[in-house]
Amino acid sequence: MNSIDKIDSIVRVIQLAIAPVFLLTAVGSLLAVLVGRLVRANDRYRDMKRSMAEELQATGNQDPERLLEMSNLARRSHLINTAITLCVCCALLVCVIIAILFVGSILDVGVATLISVLFVASMLALILALLAFLREVLLASKNIPHHNR
Repeated sequence: MNSIDKIDSIVRVIQLAIAPVFLLTAVGSLLAVLVGRLVRANDRYRDMKRSMAEELQATGNQDPERLLEMSNLARRSHLINTAITLCVCCALLVCVIIAILFVGSILDVGVATLISVLFVASMLALILALLAFLREVLLASKNIPHHNR
């Protein structure tokens, strides 16, 4: 293979890698949103735990509604962690896909089946992450009263 053919091959691989790179950008944006929600939920949990300890010390009682909200925050935090883990798995799989595209091109081996399997796996991870995120959002909005206008 002459140098022009090698350059053309690499250019084609770069063109093929563009779509997965856009997917990485989207997953990165989703991760930023998830991390922000996790930080807020954990901060709220920590604040409630501190105020409940002060309340328990002052009155000897604990508000059952606060305990319920803390349980809700713990569940939300778990769902966000699950979504983050799945998004990271998706991103890692996409990175592997991009690497395999280049390695397959350089070594001139067929990698289409492997890339297809990895892409389906990355999409499944993303779907599960989005479902966990949806569940967390629904759980977060469950306690907010919705008024009809």
